[in-house]
Amino acid sequence: MTLLTVWPDSDPTEVLTRTSAPAEIAVELMRLGVRYENWPVVDGLPPTPTSEEVLAAYRPHVDRVVETEGYVLVDAMHMTPSDDPEWVANAAAARKKFLAEHTHDDDEDRFFARGAGVFYLHVEGKVYGVLCEAGDLLSVPKNTTHWFDMGTTPDYISIRFFHDDDGWVGNFTGSPIAEGFPTFDVLMAGHRG
Repeated sequence: MTLLTVWPDSDPTEVLTRTSAPAEIAVELMRLGVRYENWPVVDGLPPTPTSEEVLAAYRPHVDRVVETEGYVLVDAMHMTPSDDPEWVANAAAARKKFLAEHTHDDDEDRFFARGAGVFYLHVEGKVYGVLCEAGDLLSVPKNTTHWFDMGTTPDYISIRFFHDDDGWVGNFTGSPIAEGFPTFDVLMAGHRG
């Protein structure tokens, strides 16, 4: 189940809002221009599905988003934990990159078919931590300052939507703000706890 936590950007220990009520989450995010939807989760995907298998499982939803938002490229990717040292090193490097505050020149739409991740939106003097789980679609508008945490052991499948071949190129702010806020692992432990 999705979890929204809001902090002032100056104090990650002061929780202003914490809710897992989908209607409340949608209203709060809509105020920021962020689209949030919850789709029924499709059972039966293989442990490491191809992009085509994931897209086929969610075809009606994917087609609707493509049609309404004008996306031209859609793919599905998965991060599946492994003990392989190369995988561990690559996952750690990817996590470090995404944890740096940045913007994109395009919207960032991501649907979680399996697993979870946290988008942290830094808007209007607040940080909105959106813990997305299977079934959640989040659309972060272009030029929204944010970062993403997939945890120390990433394990998810997501559908990504693109308006052009370049995908999401990050424009990094250089701010260390992400270092002070609760991580994916902390939020997930508290959410499940």
